[in-house]
Order: sequence, then structure tokens, then C-alpha cells
Amino acid sequence: MHIAEGFLPPLHAAGWTLAAAPFVVHGGRAVVRERRERPETTLLLGAAGAFTFLLSAIKLPSITGSSSHPTGVGLGAILFRPPVMAFLSTVVLFFQALLLAHGGITTLGANVFSMGVAGPWTAYAVWCALRRVNRAVGVFAAVALADLATYAVTSAQLALAFPDPGTGFAGALVKFLGVFAVTQVPLAVAEGLLAVLVLRLLGEVARPELERLGVLPGTATVVAESAR
Repeated sequence: MHIAEGFLPPLHAAGWTLAAAPFVVHGGRAVVRERRERPETTLLLGAAGAFTFLLSAIKLPSITGSSSHPTGVGLGAILFRPPVMAFLSTVVLFFQALLLAHGGITTLGANVFSMGVAGPWTAYAVWCALRRVNRAVGVFAAVALADLATYAVTSAQLALAFPDPGTGFAGALVKFLGVFAVTQVPLAVAEGLLAVLVLRLLGEVARPELERLGVLPGTATVVAESAR
């Protein structure tokens, strides 16, 4: 991630575009609905997109010869749910392909599927499972695993396109996962810690909006829990 322009065979590129398209269309509708039903969260929505753009634009070289970067989609999925992030990730990846030469137009569908679909849904599933146990742990785990899920799916995409001559898809998958893992694991941990700090800051400056989104408990809930 990002898979470079022209790197995937045409049929693979087209297939991943078709696979990502329904999620993007659904996400576009979710963004429109979010702005219509909760206009007060528009600034947070823009901040989620900007956060994704900035983090995923950071490109760090790997000792394996590749490069890695955070994704930024996990926090947005917690705030606005995965469909919104499918659309925002598409916008982010499109402009990064045009302006920064990160990824490409022909590989946009594959990159959206890994970063805009697999990552956010992983984050949201983990967040839903852990949020009632410990909110900070839930945020950290959701964001870190979303980052790793993105690269796991990217590795699978590359393994499908370029299977190992001897061991096929499985052998290629192990190799591609190994290429990314060295830098991606510490990046995922760092992104998880950053997301915890950012959400705490947002809780101080935009608590009413986070309560309406269901990310933070309402004041009455907090008082009731404190009284127990």
C-alpha cells in the first residue's frame, strides 16, 4: 500500500475496482446522510478525512526494500463507521495518486479495498468488541489492527497477482507479508497510541459531537457510572 500505477495486471485491477465500487457508492450516500442528519459533525468529518490524508501520505522506507505508512482510517471508522471511510479513503487515495504519485488510478480500486474497506471494517469490529471493556484499549486495538489488516489485504492482492512459481499463492503471501511486517508492526502500534491521544483531545474540544456519534457516553451515563 499504495500499489503503484500499472503494477497490477489489468484484469486484477478491474476486478478490485468492481469489488470496491459498491462500498464507495454506499459510503458516498452515508456521507450525505451524515451531513444532513448531523450537520454539527461536519468539521469532525473533514478532520477525519484530513487525518487519513496526512497519515497515509507519510512514507517510510523499509529495510526489506519496500516502504510503509500509517493509514489513518481506524479512527475515522470509530467516529463515523466504515461506510463513510470507504468514501473518504477513495477521495484521499485519488488525490494522493494525482498529487503525490502514491498509488495510481488503475490500482485505485485495489488500494481502496484494502485501506478503505478492509481497514475500517476491521477497526469497527474490534472497537465494538472492546469499547465496553476499556475505551482506550478498544481505540488502540481497533486502529492498530486496521493498519495491519490493510497491509494483509494488500499482500493478498499482490500474491494473487504474482503467485510464487513453486509454492503458489500461499508462498507469495508469506513473502509479501514479510516485506511489509518489519516496518508495519511498529507503525501500527504508533498509530494506535496516536489515535488514543487524538480521541482524548477531541473529547475535550468536541465532546457533544462525540456523544451524538455514540463514541463517548452521554453526561447522564457518566454520572450514573460514577455513582455505582
